[in-house]
Amino acid sequence: KEHFDNFGLDESRALSYNGDTIAAVATGNGVSGIGIVRISGPDAIGIADGIFRGKMRLSDAAGYTIHYGYIYDNDEKIDECLVSVFRAPKSYTTEDVVEINSHGGRYVLSRILDIAVKAGVRPAEAGEFTKRAFLGGRIDLSQAESVMDIIASESELARKNAVSQLSGELSGTVKSLRGRILHETAYIEAALDDPEHISLDGYKDKLLSVTEEISSSIHRLILSADEGVLLKDGIPVVLLGRPNVGKSSLWNRLLGVDKAIVTDVAGTTRDVLEETVRIGDFTLRLCDTAGIRDTDDIVEQIGVERSKKAASDARLIILILDAAAPLSDEDERMLLEYADSPMIVLLNKTDLSPVTRASDVKRLASCAVIEVSALTGEGIDTLRERIKEMFFKESASGEGVIITSARHRSALLSAERALSNVKSGIESDISEEFLTVDLMDAYRQLGTITGEEVGEDLINEIFSSFCMGK
Repeated sequence: KEHFDNFGLDESRALSYNGDTIAAVATGNGVSGIGIVRISGPDAIGIADGIFRGKMRLSDAAGYTIHYGYIYDNDEKIDECLVSVFRAPKSYTTEDVVEINSHGGRYVLSRILDIAVKAGVRPAEAGEFTKRAFLGGRIDLSQAESVMDIIASESELARKNAVSQLSGELSGTVKSLRGRILHETAYIEAALDDPEHISLDGYKDKLLSVTEEISSSIHRLILSADEGVLLKDGIPVVLLGRPNVGKSSLWNRLLGVDKAIVTDVAGTTRDVLEETVRIGDFTLRLCDTAGIRDTDDIVEQIGVERSKKAASDARLIILILDAAAPLSDEDERMLLEYADSPMIVLLNKTDLSPVTRASDVKRLASCAVIEVSALTGEGIDTLRERIKEMFFKESASGEGVIITSARHRSALLSAERALSNVKSGIESDISEEFLTVDLMDAYRQLGTITGEEVGEDLINEIFSSFCMGK
């Protein structure tokens, strides 16, 4: 308790905190110009003083200052460095923190970390710095999880959403909903304790209205989770078409590099090629497939079957047709087969004299038709915008909270079910005291998102998936 008082930490989370001083390399494993060894804990500054020599002692330094000097192992000079000092509670972890900025060689960083360990620190566990920020009350659990989302983000939309959650937009929404539930629960409890002064006459009608409003807000968050998965993991997209219509050329155009073999020989691609590609400010999990046609080639038949399997698993089918040739029987079969699936048809080879038009496609399938040239890049920007419109309406406009965590979605579904029980109870005219059971269940489920209603095992599991040094 004394430690928590001294460092301004949240005493309610004290059982999860062991009070030792930890250290880890906070930068990537590759070689770089600069690398950082981060030390955090009550003895961080004192331990750093024992291995750093500069113009002044770090123990005398103010917070948010940087100091030039050298790291020593006894009397051996190890590396020139800059050391940043952050004093509790105004640091990333809410503890005293020292960050040693040295040259970024892997051996140098490992050596500095070893010296710190010999001086008395413990090697940090994965995610332990962010865990301490959570335990210290600087951030809640949803904000802590968004840290890893920022690190793992592969597109602009994913980054923006993660930053939004780190800044507390989701936390604020959840806390507001919890506050409304708690207010109604407290009113019922007060009325039951003091019926002479607080009346419940007609209250159920009000409670039903409030419950429906909260349920509606939760349901909107749940609906956003589908978009959130695509935002975080990328949209599974498959390129389909007959052999030699330009699938591999379009694949290379989208990737920006020549990864698929492009020839005039039909059936060059025999297997499903997969790649993650950033298109503008979102990400596609892109699959190039074998051309779909009737064939006696056993290997090509396997490729065609794999193409069809990839199409059944995809969230978006991009069907490529040769605009310089009339629609074939295979083209028409594919248009009819996938007419009810999310699909964009690309009329490729518009740099040649067109034969097939958008109207020819639309008589068979009601879907977006875009004229493109994989050779020149014409129409690719239109394709990007169309995909964005199809999948990222909310995030594209920058409005609303987007749920990207399966854990958060599960908690929201549980809260929604609890509130549904409240509504059923009101309609069945059960006693108000029984309604509070489901109200508090919804309250607790929402609390698991922000970390106010979670056990230590779950906290440890969440932070174990973090990067080392974060």
